[in-house]
Amino acid sequence: MIEQLLTLSNQIKSQKVPEYKRFLYNVIDFNERLIGLIGSRGVGKTTILLQYLREEVFDKETLYLIADHPVVAQQGLFSIADDFQKLGGKVLIIDEIHKIKAFEIDLKLIYDSFFDLQVIFTGSSAVAIDNAKADLSRRAVLYKLPVLSFREYLELETGEELVSYPLDEIISNHSMLAVTILSKVKPLAYFKAYLKSGAYPYYRDGKESYVQKLLCASMQVLETDLPAIYAIEYDKINALKKMMIMLCQSEPFDINISKLCGAVELNQRTLYKYLGILQAAGLIRIIGARSSGVSIISKPEKLYLDNTNLFSIFCDSPKEGTTRETFFASTISYNHTINYPKNGDFIVNDKYTFEVGGAGKSNKQIKNIEHSYIVADDLEVGAFNKIPLWLFGFLY
Repeated sequence: MIEQLLTLSNQIKSQKVPEYKRFLYNVIDFNERLIGLIGSRGVGKTTILLQYLREEVFDKETLYLIADHPVVAQQGLFSIADDFQKLGGKVLIIDEIHKIKAFEIDLKLIYDSFFDLQVIFTGSSAVAIDNAKADLSRRAVLYKLPVLSFREYLELETGEELVSYPLDEIISNHSMLAVTILSKVKPLAYFKAYLKSGAYPYYRDGKESYVQKLLCASMQVLETDLPAIYAIEYDKINALKKMMIMLCQSEPFDINISKLCGAVELNQRTLYKYLGILQAAGLIRIIGARSSGVSIISKPEKLYLDNTNLFSIFCDSPKEGTTRETFFASTISYNHTINYPKNGDFIVNDKYTFEVGGAGKSNKQIKNIEHSYIVADDLEVGAFNKIPLWLFGFLY
């Protein structure tokens, strides 16, 4: 059986691999023995693994497993790892490990039994990985890969090498940073296209088919990944789809939980549970109130789609203000805590208050708040406390 898996692995490894490396490639410590890479479908996890195999461990014995392969289900991960290491295997990669029931048990046994074997796994559904974290916390180093940043999108589109900046530097030095970037590219010439169809690397495979591919990936999460982890009935899957459409069509603060419960025919407790599942699956984002003393999942204040590209498949014409806020929440949530304040749209790291709007947005709502800033769309270079929206796409 191991020979069959090795043959398939060699076929996978022989595929053409994109040259462009996502930012996380240089963040991962590949010296660790057990590494987990999680993220939504299509963000580039598999590409990172193939690049690693091609460039870093090409001279070592490696085995690339697809988790739902029949042989994997029949033999089990531990048995395959045992056979592989007996043949001198050094690197075992498992793609979409969330498709294997109780995978964390096998990973623990492999880690504790084979000290010379490195294991790297991916999970498209953060739900399954989150459930396994307690068992893997002392062993696995987990990395999360978000959607493409606007900076990465610009690099792919223009070929220019662009630097990312920490939040504090963007806030304190945004005018100079914007001028520096503008000397290489014109961000506003690309920003609208990114918001519509630039969040997932496979947009480069064909812009005409991008929306269809995004739809298929999202439906696979709803119809396959989530039911495999939770006992969700088919009619409840339809409820999740309805919920996504309603979130897409509404202003974030206008969402009425009681109305949403009635529309999707779920009680409030079940609704909150499903909202948490959708967030873990990378389809929505929940922003809780600042210092509310209540769990974000138990009482969400604002609900967004995970990224702006999802508007293309869940509603025809999203509201401009919602699109702006969705972009801001998506890009800043990766490395920062974000909440909903009493005044303004967002408070970040429990310190910075941001009001998001168009180029003419005033600071009327936040003028008396310390560390408050206007985040303005359709603006190339800002001044004082007015920062261009696109610049927050350079956080990673």
